[in-house]
Amino acid sequence: MAMEPDAFLRAVTELVFVSDPPVEADMLFVPGSSHREPVMQAAALYRQGLAPRILPSGLYGMGVDGFRIPPWESECAWMCGLLAAEGIPEDALLREDRARCTWDNARLSRAVCDGAGLKIRRALICCRPFHARRAKLYYQWAFPEAELRCVPCREEGVNREDWFLTPEGRRRVLGEVRRLGDQINVQLEELIRDERREED
Repeated sequence: MAMEPDAFLRAVTELVFVSDPPVEADMLFVPGSSHREPVMQAAALYRQGLAPRILPSGLYGMGVDGFRIPPWESECAWMCGLLAAEGIPEDALLREDRARCTWDNARLSRAVCDGAGLKIRRALICCRPFHARRAKLYYQWAFPEAELRCVPCREEGVNREDWFLTPEGRRRVLGEVRRLGDQINVQLEELIRDERREED
């Protein structure tokens, strides 16, 4: 029997979207983006006193030659500029400015935290709504000992309740379904290779 359209929409929605209640945490992670909404979400959660630090991550996306918002040289620099304009103090900001994909956002953010001697027991991830599942998977891989919660922003036309109503919403979300398969397969192969090297 063929899957009913409503069942298909529910299955895709549950795969792609995840949203956790915000609670007090050690860190606010912001994976690379050129969209304001996740950065504003992090600023709002910081002002609520939910975490003492924010760690934006990103150089610019794969297949891109540079960041597209002059004069900023990276996603991280741009996000830190927005956060400073929102009144977030300099000593609350950490920086990761080499990542070119979500996998890098997670693993290089781990390196920044380790380098600063920070033990992350719980963290909140601020990202775009349709990016939440992949971001949470990758950051959870990078911080296996921590409780990771995704607190995505809202963004018109790409939320769990409205993504299927417009061509652009469908393009974004179904593109994320493809990335979940394609990218996770690449990362899984990398993890398998690493485990085999350790065994040899």
